[in-house]
Order: sequence, then C-alpha cells, then structure tokens
Amino acid sequence: MNSAPLDDRLPRYQRLRDDLAARINRNEWRPGEPIPSEAELAAHYGVAIGTVRKAIDQLVSDAVLERQQGRGTFVRRARFNSSLFRFFRFQSESGERRVPQSRILRRKCVPATSAVASALRIPVGEPVISLSRLRLIDDVPLLAEEIWLQRSRFAAILDIDPSEFGDLLYPLYEERCGEVVVSAEEILTVETASEMQARLLRLEANAPLIVIERLALDLERRPIEWRRSRGPANRFRYHAEIR
Repeated sequence: MNSAPLDDRLPRYQRLRDDLAARINRNEWRPGEPIPSEAELAAHYGVAIGTVRKAIDQLVSDAVLERQQGRGTFVRRARFNSSLFRFFRFQSESGERRVPQSRILRRKCVPATSAVASALRIPVGEPVISLSRLRLIDDVPLLAEEIWLQRSRFAAILDIDPSEFGDLLYPLYEERCGEVVVSAEEILTVETASEMQARLLRLEANAPLIVIERLALDLERRPIEWRRSRGPANRFRYHAEIR
C-alpha cells in the first residue's frame, strides 16, 4: 500500500491520523469494513504502536472509526437521518417512528449561484445538480427539500432513474459516486411558506416553516452536499440534554 507524504510540521500521530483519514476518503476501507490492526499499521508506517493508537483514538473521537469489542476497529457508518428526529415528529398514525418516504420531484443541472458556490466552495457558474425532494409519511408531506451537488463529483446521479433513489441519499452517494459523508453542519432558521412550498406541504399560505440548512462534508472536510429541508413549524420539536 502506498501512503501520501506526511507533513513533517505536525506531530507524528497527527500526521498518521491525517493519512489514515485520506485513505478512508479514497475508499481503501469503506464504511462498515475493518482497518488493519494496530500492529500492521505500525509496521507499515514504521512507528510505535502507541503512535498508531493515538491516531486511531483521534479518528474514533471524530466519529470516523469505531472500536468493536473483540472484533477490531471499523470505519463508522454515518447516521444522519437521526438528526431529523431531533427536529420533527416523524410518526405514523399508530405512533411508530419511521424514516420518511422520499419522492424526487425534479432533477436538473444548473450553474451554481453565488449562495450554492459559497456553500460548496466552488466557482460561481460551475455546473451543479439540483434536486427537489418531498418526504412523506403515509403519503402525507412532511418535508420539502432542495439539494445541490457538484456535478463533477456526482455525474452518475444523472443516470439513475428517480424511482431508484430510495429514501436515504447518503448510501446512494457512496454506492454510485464513491462519495462518503462523514460529518455535517446544521443551521436552523424560521421563515414563512411560499405559495409553492405551501402547496407541496398542504399548508395555508404564509404558514410558519422551520428550515434545516445542512452542509455535508467528507473526511477531508470538503463539502459534498448542501441542502435546505423545510417542514411545518407545528411539527417541530427540539430536545437537548444539558449537564
């Protein structure tokens, strides 16, 4: 295995941490797969096992890796859909908590606006894929979403039939485009529904909406996806435990 040159200005464990992260980002080890043992990594890099352990500790702390007792250390699978449960009540009539169904309403290529370019850190006007998606429980609309992806990284999305997208997008990004989301930043704001948003969500005009703006990032903290999810304020909830 060939590893990237390490930056001598950083502590050795930090250099090792960054190189392991880059290799995971290149899909040498995919989510759910084990990485080599600490002894194997120490021999490969020519460092002490303590240095390897410290690098892995950092990646575990960053939620990139997870240790499984008696099995080894594995690349962690992202679980971002749970964040929606922090903000909106997604339940069937029986009270069962469920992942909302997904319906792709529109997919097209457009030049990046200044806002999209700023979020994805690309030049204004660069081609991006724009998706419009509706999320529902028992055919009742709960979220209207706008999603933007850099076309050069997600061109394969354009060849997929909308019926094949499934209810969760991140597994699709990984399987079809080799792009793995490992972290995200979220901002919550409030606005009133436009005529189109009210129609999609079956609300009164100017009804209050909660907007979750999410920027999804890869292991090297490069933006992968920018999305805005809008849902009715009367279904909004927020829970935080403060110690």
